[in-house]
Amino acid sequence: MTAYFIRRFLLILPTLVGATMAVYFIVRMAPGGPVEAMMRQAMALNAKSSQRDAGGSLSEEQKEQLLVHFKFDKPYLIGYLMWLGALPSEESRQVIKVEDGKKEASGTLKRLLPKAEWKPNNAYELIEAVLNEKGEVRDKSGNLVPGWKARFEPEKQRFVVFRPEFNGLLQGNLGISTRYNDPVGGMMLERMPVSIFYGLISFVLTYIICIPLGVVKAIKHRSFLDNASSILIFIGYAVPGFVLGSILVVYLAARMGWFPTGGFTSENFADMGFLEKAWDLVHHGALPLVCYMVGSFAFITMLMKNNLMDNLASDYVRTAVAKGASFRLAVVGHALRNSLIPIATTLGGIVTIFVAGSILVERVFDINGFGMLSFQAVLDRDVPLMMGILTIDVFLIMLGNILSDYLVACMDPRIRFE
Repeated sequence: MTAYFIRRFLLILPTLVGATMAVYFIVRMAPGGPVEAMMRQAMALNAKSSQRDAGGSLSEEQKEQLLVHFKFDKPYLIGYLMWLGALPSEESRQVIKVEDGKKEASGTLKRLLPKAEWKPNNAYELIEAVLNEKGEVRDKSGNLVPGWKARFEPEKQRFVVFRPEFNGLLQGNLGISTRYNDPVGGMMLERMPVSIFYGLISFVLTYIICIPLGVVKAIKHRSFLDNASSILIFIGYAVPGFVLGSILVVYLAARMGWFPTGGFTSENFADMGFLEKAWDLVHHGALPLVCYMVGSFAFITMLMKNNLMDNLASDYVRTAVAKGASFRLAVVGHALRNSLIPIATTLGGIVTIFVAGSILVERVFDINGFGMLSFQAVLDRDVPLMMGILTIDVFLIMLGNILSDYLVACMDPRIRFE
């Protein structure tokens, strides 16, 4: 079984590469994007400034600069491998023009220093360099400048100078958001506390409530309690979370004032004491948690009930009762453990709480969680942010599936993965 799980872990990387490559190609091929958005903004500003349609647009050089900035100037496969970190990307890229007929040029190269090396009045390193058609970058003394490369483009009469660096996913860098110009990893970390709060609490409460309820419904099958709870559960299952959220916001929050109408915390949350912060989180999170949990109640409860009923009708339970075991012991000591095995297959989903979030529920309650971040990334065609979110999602889903298999094997000694 150890070999099976080792193979499963080894399959994470190729699966992650396949999923991210497919999405990257689809996003790049789709019309629109950050470059087109900036072109529309430039045209709108030009038209507004002249009070007429000036026909303004970005020049070809400006378009190229935008494509280079967003790393869309490369073919799809090359661009993906640069994002992945399997090929070096062109960092600190600069263009130096040359005079007609010449194959050499000189210029000042500019490199942003690491933050630890910044000075009060300067954050860049300036290098006076001489370039030739061989792609060599030399200083005024004729020595090669380490870390820099040049590419001569005679048709455009220019040199493209850059520093090749492996700076992608494999190096732990998810890129810079094209919409917000912030590191993707930092943006995701900012939203994770919201996802962990709602995801973890809803996950725990769902299992704490649904498993005992499913046991009671199986034991009290076709009783008033079973029928009444089934009606309530399936009504909740039939009502979408965002619809229920809209009703709760209108009646319990806006009209009655029992709960806040939105937000994750109050504006003065940082100035509160510990107990006040705890109450504020509960006060703001009560209604969204109801909307998060209402859809999963029916699935877990009915799964628990049906599995337990099947096991109660099995021969080994009847044999235990015939040998003198009490019904309580037959349920708790024999049937319940086997009934929990299918439930264990869903426990692997706990790892996805880091990126949990419902777009519509978060929009209704004005919560800046992971769901809204994903939605906004798609609307803005923010490729680095979309790819970063997808990478984390796919990795956690695969990890959750492996965890589910492990939990099933722990609960049922008969299962052996080969």
